[in-house]
Amino acid sequence: MGIEERRVELGDLAIGMYVCRLDRDWTDTPYPLQGFLLNSQEDIRELRRHCAYVYVDAERSGMEPLKPPPVARPRRVVDTRPRDYDELKGRVRYADTASVEEEAPRARQAYDAAATATARIIDDVRSGQALSLDDVDDAVEPVMRSILRSADAFMWIESLRQRSSYAYSHAINCSALAAMYGRHMGFPEDVLLDMAAGALLLDIGTTQLPESLLAHAGPLSRDGLDAVRAHVEAGLRIVEQGEGRNPHIVEMVRGHHERDNGSGYPDALFGAQIPLLARIAGVIDSFDAMTSDRPYRKALGRHEALQELYRQRDQLYQGEVVEQFMQCLSIYPTGSLVELNTGEVAIVMAQNPARRLRPRVMLLTTPDKAIDESFRVVDLLVQPAEGDEAVRVVRALEPGAYGIDPAELYL
Repeated sequence: MGIEERRVELGDLAIGMYVCRLDRDWTDTPYPLQGFLLNSQEDIRELRRHCAYVYVDAERSGMEPLKPPPVARPRRVVDTRPRDYDELKGRVRYADTASVEEEAPRARQAYDAAATATARIIDDVRSGQALSLDDVDDAVEPVMRSILRSADAFMWIESLRQRSSYAYSHAINCSALAAMYGRHMGFPEDVLLDMAAGALLLDIGTTQLPESLLAHAGPLSRDGLDAVRAHVEAGLRIVEQGEGRNPHIVEMVRGHHERDNGSGYPDALFGAQIPLLARIAGVIDSFDAMTSDRPYRKALGRHEALQELYRQRDQLYQGEVVEQFMQCLSIYPTGSLVELNTGEVAIVMAQNPARRLRPRVMLLTTPDKAIDESFRVVDLLVQPAEGDEAVRVVRALEPGAYGIDPAELYL
């Protein structure tokens, strides 16, 4: 049996992985031709100076084997009829069947499988191959299943990963957020799968744009802005010409940049002219973009991004969709850095739906902001709410506050 190679973005590299292939010729780098083991963070930092991504030997890196896709999987039958979402809302009552700790290993596997599949989909489309919606379903279904088992575990795992390629991480994160929103609304699983698939493909049209334009750090010229906006039409062509056309996915790709007040594109639709899935997609796409580092600005914290969406409700975004999204993610979304009244810095690990202001958190520092490597988990719901021993969140923190990056702590 040959080795199982897996493509790994540089932000996802970890000590102990065995690099067996680079994204370029070995002779262009100082590395040995036969591969090498990553023994330290310095090894990882040095590799980032030479490559954009690498391939690792899964077995020698201690990775769990990926399950192969089922043989001769029947094509999913898509219901193309218009949907009455008011009637579908609340159709299913979802409840967690696993704790964050129980689901975390499966969530990690789901993320890894989605990352591999998404990279393959994007690379195939860039090379001119037709999009297969069966491949898209294979990428998003494990993510959706993880989110159905636990509303928090996938976002917890995602918050601990270093983001490298915006295209890949944005696609996966939007897909997960769409599944979370659909779960929160009680939509049936077939609707959740369509939402997750559509969200994965929101920016698939950017594969047709030059990288220099996407990485531009300053204000774009009018021509540059028009070129970027053309990614919607390019995405529509890719989706509509793909294998297994799905009109609900088309709705999301076409309308995720439309805005409630008519200021969006490509059709300047407003209000109820924008299909519901497109309105949801616009909120999700904006939230993940705001919480990601971009060439022209640093990421906002998740709490602050929700506040920005709220400020723009009934202007750029439909108010009801924003309010439901905020209820879905809660006051301090999972993965947010927060400061407690004790002075300790923590990361939100899971929500307590009955008490939105009192989530479960993992302590990252002592009161004087020194890293506390015990990483103790505290459920604020069972802590005293009043008096001298009260423990509560006093504020959300921006990413990197006090020099803390949870992804670098390898929690």
